[in-house]
Amino acid sequence: MSGPRHGRGPRMPTEKANDFGKAWGRLFGYMHRYRIAIAAAVVMACIGTVLTLLGPNMLSDMTDLIQEGIFGTMDLEAVVSIALTLVVIYATSSILTFLQQYIMTTVSQRTAYSFRRDISGKINRLPLRYFDSSTTGDVMSRVTNDVDTVGQSMNQSISTLVTSVTLLFGSIIMMIWTNWVMAATAILSSLLGFVFVFIVMSRSQKYFTRQQKDLGRMNGHVEEIYTGQKIMKAYGGEDSARKEFDGINDDLFRSNFMSQFLSGMMQPFMNFIGNFGYVMVCIVGAVMYVGGSISFGTIVAFMVYVRLFTQPLTQLAQAFSSMQSVAASAERIFAFLDEREMEDESEKNVRIDDVKGHVECKDVHFGYGDREIIHGFSADIQPGQKVAIVGPTGAGKTTMVNLLMRFYDVKSGDILIDGVSVNRMRREDVHDLFCMVLQDTWLFEGTIRENIVYNSRETVTDERLDEVCRAVGLHHFIETLPNGYDTVLGDNATLSAGQRQQITIARAMVDGSPLLILDEATSSVDTMTEKVIQDAMDRLTEGRTSFVIAHRLSTIRNSDLILVMRDGNIVEQGTHDELLEKGGFYADLYNSQFEDME
Repeated sequence: MSGPRHGRGPRMPTEKANDFGKAWGRLFGYMHRYRIAIAAAVVMACIGTVLTLLGPNMLSDMTDLIQEGIFGTMDLEAVVSIALTLVVIYATSSILTFLQQYIMTTVSQRTAYSFRRDISGKINRLPLRYFDSSTTGDVMSRVTNDVDTVGQSMNQSISTLVTSVTLLFGSIIMMIWTNWVMAATAILSSLLGFVFVFIVMSRSQKYFTRQQKDLGRMNGHVEEIYTGQKIMKAYGGEDSARKEFDGINDDLFRSNFMSQFLSGMMQPFMNFIGNFGYVMVCIVGAVMYVGGSISFGTIVAFMVYVRLFTQPLTQLAQAFSSMQSVAASAERIFAFLDEREMEDESEKNVRIDDVKGHVECKDVHFGYGDREIIHGFSADIQPGQKVAIVGPTGAGKTTMVNLLMRFYDVKSGDILIDGVSVNRMRREDVHDLFCMVLQDTWLFEGTIRENIVYNSRETVTDERLDEVCRAVGLHHFIETLPNGYDTVLGDNATLSAGQRQQITIARAMVDGSPLLILDEATSSVDTMTEKVIQDAMDRLTEGRTSFVIAHRLSTIRNSDLILVMRDGNIVEQGTHDELLEKGGFYADLYNSQFEDME
């Protein structure tokens, strides 16, 4: 299961409700660097559309010439001249449209690229508490689904919007200039379409927003169930998981259906409006032609103009649908980018170059929100000491490790390394001082070699790899693999939990960090492997100040110092023998592990 959350249903990060206009306004602000390219694309779209609008008027002149030629002498030279001019106009319009599409495609994909880059950087600047309250699937949905929606739909929506608006108003101007009576007929018969588009748009935006949120919830649930599939099956949670999935799926179906249904209503309705306007123009045009007030060429021109006038209405309906999807996705992306980050520490330049490993905790207090977990933790760890932190579940052991590495900042008190407060150092510099072996193993898609030498400070030779893998008991297993150290592993690699843990311990052994943290590092291995790893860890901790969190108290008997925690406080400290002699809380913990064996 991902993260520490185990409640019913994914918890969503707090998001501010943004309306359609605000989302697009911010999106254009984000694309400010491409303003010249966008302006050029808009100009090209306008010119290309205007050239298209010139066609019907010239077509009217050519029709009149042909009509005159039927009843008299045909002026073929004039007809050919107009035809060639039309070819040039339409060809130029097509070239400009192609260039405009190319520019907008480039802009939209670069914007998506920038979003992915900014989200990736944002993830590294977010505090750990954000990931404690968010699902991996929802975050991934923002990186993939939402960014892809912006990249794919923005190009179409902006291009279509510009072209359609230009075509719409250009058609109106040309129709009025050609004949105002027929222009009024076309406009009034299509006016209902404008009203319908804006009504549908205002009512459907909430469903587009809900659709993206439901998609994020779906991704979070699927990721959670997939990674915890064995646990779910072992505890018979199939029905519960299926019911939760069905609930999310129903919500996604409804939001998808309503958004697509409402936006889908626009096109057939606008087609009807367009055909209705076409019929009305034909009727009025026929009456006026019989009355001798217009020529037959004017009717032909208006038939084209009506198509050019109603076509943008349908395109605008499609553009608004795409723009609503973009706005909904942009809201979620910007909501993520607006999440509160860790404080900027670029001005901090305190570093420890020659690390001795003296760690001191002074009256450390820490809590999540108003609930305090660590109550005045104090300890003085000398360089090179192996320190064990023990205590019952929930005592605050792992929380102390997170504070040591500045995954969280203390509420009050201080933690010092070689006399330097960790708060005076940048977080990444603190992280460089430590290497960690956690209970939850992590392997990435790559070879065994790449997994072991991950981000190593120095070049690791094959001899060093052999030495480390022999020390942790991995060498024989690696020899049995077809490609040895070059065998590719992944998160789904068929390795036992113990072998995964051995690889992570080998990773820590090749790391040159002066401080070491072992959080239940042998919890997933058998007793025989544990003995091998224990010997390896003894060598690993030589000369390093190390912190070991363990529930198996038999594994930390040789520790230089044992800190016994209970309810966020250190209730006892000393060596294994000293604490047993006291007969206190540690002795009770230690003896309780052997009661069932008697």
